[in-house]
Amino acid sequence: MLTAGNVSDIRAAPALLERAGRMRYLLGDKGYHADRYDADSLRRALRDAGVTPAIHDRSNRKQSIRYDKQRYRGRHLIENTFCRLKDFGRIATRYDKLADNFLSAVALATAVAFWL
Repeated sequence: MLTAGNVSDIRAAPALLERAGRMRYLLGDKGYHADRYDADSLRRALRDAGVTPAIHDRSNRKQSIRYDKQRYRGRHLIENTFCRLKDFGRIATRYDKLADNFLSAVALATAVAFWL
């Protein structure tokens, strides 16, 4: 799912989760704590759906949140994937104005980076 660059993760999460289907765990970073939104409502919705959230809380949060630290450590693989894709200048700067063109460039970069 492609969103505008200025859309925070927490705002895009409901639509993304709706399209994701069934899952057992959700690994999320600190981006799920943005402006007036917080991950608390997302955590509640995930638990109600039978999903275990592994979302780290911000260091300035007054009440710490427990999460599966072992599972959260695996999130670096996701971050590494995005870093590898951003090695391609066209992806990092998003030269393409049309979403279809950009997603096509991401698909090609993915094929080059991880298949060839």
